[in-house]
Amino acid sequence: MQIRCATAFLPTTAALLLVLVASCSHLERSAAGPSTPAPLHYPPAPRGDAVDVFHGVKVPDPYRWLENPDSPETRAWVDAENALTRSFVDGPVREATQAELTKLWNYPKYTLPHREGDRYFFEKNNGLQNQDVVCRLDSLDGEPKIVLDPNTFSPDGTVALQTQAYSFDGKLLAYGISVSGSDRQEIHVRDIDSGKDLPDIVRWTKFTGIGWKHDNSGFFYNRFPEPGTVPPDDENNFCKVYWHTLGTPQEKDALVLDRLDDKTLQLSPLVTDDGKYLVVFINKGTAPENRVYYRPVDSAGEFVRLLDKADASYSLIDNVGTTFYFQTDLDAPRGKVIAIDLDKPQKENWKTIVPESADAIASSSTVNNQLALLYLHDAYNVLRVYDLDGTFARDLPLPPYGTVDVGDSRRQYTELFVGYSSFAAPTSLYRYDFTSQRLEMYHKSEFKGDLAGYETTQVFVASKDGTKVPMFLTCRKGLKHDGSHPVLMYGYGGFDVNTTPYFDIPPFIWLQRGGIYAQAIIRGGGEFGEAWHQAGMLKNKQNSFDDFEACARWLIDQKYTTRSRLAIQGASNGGLLTAACMLQTPQLFGAVVSEVPVTDMLRYKRFAAGVAWLPEYGDAEESPEMFKTLLAYSPLQNVKPGVSYPPVLVTTADSDDRVDPSHAKKFVAALQAAQGTLPPDAVRNPILLRIETKAGHGGGKPTSKVIEEASDIYAFLFRVFGMD
Repeated sequence: MQIRCATAFLPTTAALLLVLVASCSHLERSAAGPSTPAPLHYPPAPRGDAVDVFHGVKVPDPYRWLENPDSPETRAWVDAENALTRSFVDGPVREATQAELTKLWNYPKYTLPHREGDRYFFEKNNGLQNQDVVCRLDSLDGEPKIVLDPNTFSPDGTVALQTQAYSFDGKLLAYGISVSGSDRQEIHVRDIDSGKDLPDIVRWTKFTGIGWKHDNSGFFYNRFPEPGTVPPDDENNFCKVYWHTLGTPQEKDALVLDRLDDKTLQLSPLVTDDGKYLVVFINKGTAPENRVYYRPVDSAGEFVRLLDKADASYSLIDNVGTTFYFQTDLDAPRGKVIAIDLDKPQKENWKTIVPESADAIASSSTVNNQLALLYLHDAYNVLRVYDLDGTFARDLPLPPYGTVDVGDSRRQYTELFVGYSSFAAPTSLYRYDFTSQRLEMYHKSEFKGDLAGYETTQVFVASKDGTKVPMFLTCRKGLKHDGSHPVLMYGYGGFDVNTTPYFDIPPFIWLQRGGIYAQAIIRGGGEFGEAWHQAGMLKNKQNSFDDFEACARWLIDQKYTTRSRLAIQGASNGGLLTAACMLQTPQLFGAVVSEVPVTDMLRYKRFAAGVAWLPEYGDAEESPEMFKTLLAYSPLQNVKPGVSYPPVLVTTADSDDRVDPSHAKKFVAALQAAQGTLPPDAVRNPILLRIETKAGHGGGKPTSKVIEEASDIYAFLFRVFGMD
């Protein structure tokens, strides 16, 4: 394929700065339906003449100039778009929304304790702190002591704590700092007893695994090349594993393993709990299939390529001597547990410990010399315990229709911490004592909202091809099916990600206003194992959209709502989902929220972390067949002039180095241009873009920014639907 890019015609900065943004303070509202916003005057976005050629097909890319975030033209356009969005969402509705969210957010929140040596560590947020504070307990009934307070990293909370890796004895903490939401991190080391940092700093890390040697002499880690030492396109390639000796500069770190034969492979190290083995996992992008290498932790010799076919997903659970226990989907799409003896590693000697069942395994760990397996049953979690020989021991008695988080554990421990939440139940923490076989509340949620009047039900919807798609519905008890209720439907459907029922504060204010919150469990996720994932990726991606649209139609057919009162929301891959569905069936939705979306499916691999998604989406440049598939649904290329699209709010952030902000910018420019081609008497719904500053894809975002963004999103929905 050849790609050629002509010089795009760029708008002048002066022209953009002279844009007059229409005031949206006056909305016509009817008692029976959503409000009708006044027409908006969009910032001018001149069309350039950039054209790509894919397998002989010319594809225009008129807004390529927006890919340059630093040009005066792009900056002026972004400022004008943010001003336009502010003119729509600001006002009494937003003020009331932010005040309500702030009040609800202001309660103490805790993460699950995890034991390291003789100590317990957890994170706490007093309520509105921008970042969670890392604390330790010397005993479960002891007084918490602060280990690390990320709120001291920056005045506005935009420098965040990401990676945490404790030494085996709980004396040292290697932690990663991220600036403005970037995936890139800088690793520091804290002496926990003194509360002071060592001089060690490790840079150029991203998605980093850290494995401490048990003598605390240092740790293994993976990193990418130093920027400037390779071409920009390779800064997310050539991942390597290094050894860092404490007290020495990073320049002296020893290379442990690389795979220069394939620069796209990503390597991540781990040291086994017994301290005897260094294990390296090797993935190609986001593909679930991986490789597993190992060698004795003190060896400088060659790695043993234990699993080197990349024929399945292999996750190390634990080892007992030379017997390694893995969770895998090899010949078992819903997952199973196998044991491999390093002395007899041939496949014919592998033992199946827990075979595949009707439910998919979400995660696995060891505790009390047993296996704790977290399953997905119809897209909600159940926790089951097995002996190491595979004998079923017990289920842990947790409520249904929820998400269960399992705390870090080790085989010799006799306690397990678990968290439970659902759409109408904020996260509470439990401790299971294997000695007494009792599950007791460890910390009950202190959320102050009244959830007693709400309930969650699960339905199964027939998709276009007959596949049964689960959907969770949360609403007030006794809700009448009269079609009058506003519905907010969320979806994701990609990358083997599980979207189980969980509690989130913003949807609660939607429920308080009489709305229904729906979560569709569509293909592409991992809720039913790898087969469910594969049914919504690559050439099968349309299944994800069909599933989501089927759930929307079901809500209308069953008289939960009407088209004009049905909003959809998704982020990242879910932003792609909502954008694609809106373009395919614009008449089906009353409002769309597309957060940090992927919208240019033809060129996504050229930006940020996009090259890692090739196993999920496919490559339009290399494959004529994938080009046709991607072009058929790629949001940017499927905006049609003369079509009246529903009200849309697209969000992104200036420091997002996972999904480049240009996806959102170009998509909004195309949608706004399409609105200008409508007939004079057509409805012109608002098409808005919100660009956050000093923020990334979402990780590490300070509480203040989270509340501000949620306030804007819900103010947008409340104004469009007349729910203020």
